[in-house]
Amino acid sequence: MTTLITGVSGHLGSLILDHARARVPAGELVAATRHPERVGDLGVEVRPGDFAGDLSRTFEGVDKLLLVSADGPDDARIAMQRAAVRAAADAGVRHVLYTSVFEADTSPLSLAAAHRATEEAIRGTGVAFTFLRNGMYHENYLAPGPLVTAAGDGRIASASRDDLALAAAIALTEPGHENTVHELTGPRAWSFDELAALRGATHTAVTPAERVAGLKGFGLPDFVAELLTDIEVNIGRGALAEVRPDLEKLIGRAPTTIEDAARGR
Repeated sequence: MTTLITGVSGHLGSLILDHARARVPAGELVAATRHPERVGDLGVEVRPGDFAGDLSRTFEGVDKLLLVSADGPDDARIAMQRAAVRAAADAGVRHVLYTSVFEADTSPLSLAAAHRATEEAIRGTGVAFTFLRNGMYHENYLAPGPLVTAAGDGRIASASRDDLALAAAIALTEPGHENTVHELTGPRAWSFDELAALRGATHTAVTPAERVAGLKGFGLPDFVAELLTDIEVNIGRGALAEVRPDLEKLIGRAPTTIEDAARGR
């Protein structure tokens, strides 16, 4: 059984690889990244893997594939991820796991469109699938300084990146996850006022237009500023407040709380 993980130079992909290495022999694992020269010795075979390039050799001989979603504007992401799905099917991959977003099939978040399109492409191949629908990461909200959001008093059931990576590694290395969807959230929904109090900071609620302008002022590309603001607006509308039991079931323990994440535990 050869198992390949993409995006191993990124935060999530590198953590998934670490957890997978602790669960199966290194000889069964392959890591793929756009820049193999930058990752050093990972203790497993490393292959070049650019979703915008030729993936036929990347996926050659692979039985099980974990596609870590790419970054970029929606049109580019959808095109690249569909190409990766086609390449996997053409290479004879038997099981594709994909890091999606919470409730991708019904979510109002703008970022859900690319995930929804990728899930549909995977289903269309007829290959066994597992969709790991991740909520937002705790780590996205733990930078020092005051909190400024367009989320108002909305609540979010975020989870730690490492817990989500462990869940992905478990689904990747254990049987029984074929043709399943996991909705992965943290253990409770919290508000930005609560997080600010926990950190001894302040939370300032702004309008969506003010938030976009502020993020652009930090030098973020327009599409990133708009995407992050859209997430916050939808947090305010309750789109990410639901708590699901899937993450706890997968990792076999209570997920890390926002309180512990904020305290660095």
